[in-house]
Amino acid sequence: MTLHSITALNPPSDASVEVGYGCTACKVHYLHPAGVVAVAAVLNRAPCLEDVLVFGGHYIHCGQPMQTLGSQVRRLSAAVYTDREPEDAVDVDLETRVLRCPCGFQIELPD
Repeated sequence: MTLHSITALNPPSDASVEVGYGCTACKVHYLHPAGVVAVAAVLNRAPCLEDVLVFGGHYIHCGQPMQTLGSQVRRLSAAVYTDREPEDAVDVDLETRVLRCPCGFQIELPD
């Protein structure tokens, strides 16, 4: 997603603005009202999820909120190294939430 514009609503509001953005994959542009706090959070975040906008807890791709499909448990393993030899691997189970856009785009987020 590419953010194109942030403009005042008509009539003006202290809490909301209109945000214009486009999907880099399908080249379609969208306009949505958004809370000023949510817009600031997007603009101030570290770069991530290049094709997904996050506003007020909603993940948006292709101009539509992504729907939760369910959750998954992923097992992460890493060997522990001491000054002698590797010891047994340490396993961590991570529960993730699976989100899907109507276009088929899907992501997993830690819960």
